[in-house]
Amino acid sequence: MPGQGMGSNGNDRVRSNDLTSTAQELVAALSERHETVATCESLTAGLAGATIASIPGASAVFRGGLITYATALKNSLAGVPRHVLDSEGPVSAVTARYMASGAREKCASTWALSFTGVAGPAGQDGHPVGEVWVGISGPGDTRSYTAASVLGVGERLRGGREDIRNAAVLAGLTVLLNSL
Repeated sequence: MPGQGMGSNGNDRVRSNDLTSTAQELVAALSERHETVATCESLTAGLAGATIASIPGASAVFRGGLITYATALKNSLAGVPRHVLDSEGPVSAVTARYMASGAREKCASTWALSFTGVAGPAGQDGHPVGEVWVGISGPGDTRSYTAASVLGVGERLRGGREDIRNAAVLAGLTVLLNSL
């Protein structure tokens, strides 16, 4: 996968050049296809959108994003049904899928990515630090993955808050790039 970025020396830090190079590849691929992307972000709090927007030419492909850090905003902004939040919780595969489809609809984009999970320093509602779900919604399909499975690093992401948030963004960009 392009830009996997988990250091071969055993550390869990995502190198900024991995994020940048993956974002560059994504912007180029979307531009070539005349397609667009939007984001719905919880734990990443706008980092995915900012990473995409930092690439020259992003204005042709990046529609915008929703920041749904608070659980209630996942419902009111992204359209995650209240019963899903009550039964599945804000950190779940189902919630990630609804967040992605909500962003795609609200932002009128070809594709949308979502990010929900626990960056730490402590677990949340029975979910461990590093449990992160990435949702992707595109033409005819909406899916979700654990960020750790995308990056091939086990069951959950490791490191501090910044490491986990950067790795989550890398996983999302990688999922979309591989879906094109």
